[in-house]
Amino acid sequence: MQTLGIKRTSTAGTERARPGPGRDLSALLAGAAVALGAVGAVLALADSGSPLRGPFALFFLFSAPAAAIAALLRGLDPFARFLVSVAGAVVVDMLVAQGMLAVHRWSVDGGIIAVAAISCLVPLPVFVRHMRRRTTADKGV
Repeated sequence: MQTLGIKRTSTAGTERARPGPGRDLSALLAGAAVALGAVGAVLALADSGSPLRGPFALFFLFSAPAAAIAALLRGLDPFARFLVSVAGAVVVDMLVAQGMLAVHRWSVDGGIIAVAAISCLVPLPVFVRHMRRRTTADKGV
């Protein structure tokens, strides 16, 4: 019996799917999530009487830290990244609540601001590393 050596040519580099309308919803969904979270934070900080204040604020409290933690976890596969970022968001929220209760300074506004500040500071190393790489690439080094 003889084995045939068949070489398969790679067409991954020659054929690319062009992004177009309806092909990539991830950017649209990410934008909608950011807008929804921002509305939740604004409604909570403005002390609005809207019935959407609670669900939108809760969405902000979970999505902001989860997105920040997910930015740090680029090496994981998507499902593991999702699980770790959601668990991290719960931990961040609980630590903020526990810290505020421990110092007897509990407030809704303070919690929203603390979670927003932590969510802005967590992905800061990724941003700094990206800017250093970009600056080095611009210099041609």
